[in-house]
Amino acid sequence: MTMDIRLARIDSRLLHGQVATVWTKTVSPNRILVVSDEVAQDALRKILIVQAAPPGVKANVITVDKMIEIYQDSLFDEVKPLILTDTPQNMARLVAGGLDFSKTGIDIGSLAFSAGMVMVTNAIAIGQAEARALYALQAAGLKVFAQKVPTDKRVDVMPLLAKNGFMVPDKY
Repeated sequence: MTMDIRLARIDSRLLHGQVATVWTKTVSPNRILVVSDEVAQDALRKILIVQAAPPGVKANVITVDKMIEIYQDSLFDEVKPLILTDTPQNMARLVAGGLDFSKTGIDIGSLAFSAGMVMVTNAIAIGQAEARALYALQAAGLKVFAQKVPTDKRVDVMPLLAKNGFMVPDKY
């Protein structure tokens, strides 16, 4: 037995209103795990994220390596997490480390724009590094889709990459 992952979501905003209210009610996790090496080193962001958790659901901020470690530890088999990463690269590292998201697929909520990126939807900006990570997730057999809230239709993200000039890389 392993963790019963309820949702795997990439969102540069991490734990915010839509996740804390709508998604938590829909997928019923007993824990929210924010997985980011950068955020795990930022004491203020950690406090703010933990405080944003909805009543009755505890939130933790951990590193990618720590998530891989606890996923394989039977002490955590009863955890039913909603897993949030801030980048596709972190999600790809989790998959490479053995996490199984075949039941949930990978949901992309929002990815903030920065220099060198292309807006592929009104809420998702992709650069070459993000595209490479998303192709790696697809190569691992996972569905990668955009869905802001549960009532929205899932949109396959992979055709949007090709449409915007991101080609399948030779290496991930």
